[in-house]
Amino acid sequence: QVQLVESGGGLVQPGGSLRLSCAASGSIFSSYNMDWYRQAPGKQRDLVASITSDGITNYADSVKGRFTISRENAKNTVYLQMNSLKPEDTGVYYCYANRWGVAYWGQGTQVTVSS
Repeated sequence: QVQLVESGGGLVQPGGSLRLSCAASGSIFSSYNMDWYRQAPGKQRDLVASITSDGITNYADSVKGRFTISRENAKNTVYLQMNSLKPEDTGVYYCYANRWGVAYWGQGTQVTVSS
């Protein structure tokens, strides 16, 4: 069993930055592939960024060059650094852990980009 707790969301102006954190507990964090998803109001939940247990990263085209996913296994934490934020980045951001077909979601953290 893995528990995921996101933090770091909030209100930011366009062009600003935020860093999201996802703290994991309950299992061997380093063996999990970790993802960040985003769900905008009235839309489906979409994959934003992912990082494998080996540290290989991948990004949605809409965030490439602006967002960076990283992990710190010693702290059981995955991060999402978000720069040059746009209003269309607004949504609830969810952390997702998966390994060998077993997956867990966090409760989400709200990010609002608005002037």
